[in-house]
Amino acid sequence: MEVILLEKIANLGNLGDRVSIKAGYGRNYLIPQGKAAAATPAKIKEFEEQRAELEKQATEKLAAATARGEALSKLNITIAHKTGDEGRLFGSVGTQAIADAITAAGVSIQKSDVRLPNGVIRHIGEYDIAFNLHTDVVVTLPVKIVAE
Repeated sequence: MEVILLEKIANLGNLGDRVSIKAGYGRNYLIPQGKAAAATPAKIKEFEEQRAELEKQATEKLAAATARGEALSKLNITIAHKTGDEGRLFGSVGTQAIADAITAAGVSIQKSDVRLPNGVIRHIGEYDIAFNLHTDVVVTLPVKIVAE
């Protein structure tokens, strides 16, 4: 299946690129999310007419993500959680708890922006957490987990 990308997609392409992808990826994810359009002659013509507006929206999204990234990098986040013996947490600290703590500190962030490559946090300590705010903007922030 060939599609036209309506925004930059990591590991796939930039705005306006025509790429060949598997049909299911296009039908089930890219097209319903508004990230791509089927590469038919009518859609190609429509895209070329809207290209300047889409590029303007893309630069605005990038500028907003960069501003959020700068505000995020200035924060010091500490999350208090109940602990048991030897610094082990009762339960765990996941993406939702981290997103809630950052939102409470004053920077709006979604749960889906938080990247925990090693899974949820189960011990007290300081962890470097990556936040994917945009395809081009990834901010790493130290998050400290302490005993309640």
